[in-house]
Amino acid sequence: MTNKKVPMRQCVGCNEMKSKREMIRVIKTAEEVLLDTTGKKNGRGAYLCPCSACLEKARKSRGLERSLKMTIPEEIYESLQKEMKSIDREI
Repeated sequence: MTNKKVPMRQCVGCNEMKSKREMIRVIKTAEEVLLDTTGKKNGRGAYLCPCSACLEKARKSRGLERSLKMTIPEEIYESLQKEMKSIDREI
């Protein structure tokens, strides 16, 4: 029996490579930027570790903006921070 290849993704905050299932996907759709907890929604995606520290690093280094190829207003970062905190509590 052969082993399946585990898809790896790089966090835009801390730049660590982790398995896709450990990461949270942030997507850009035509209307908005939001967290995709299922990993299956349509849109351009970037990956973050499930901690708010990586979101802050991505905010400071503009890694999320580079990955999504757009400027992200502060309101969106604040809403992502709130969603990230609710996910932190669930885990």
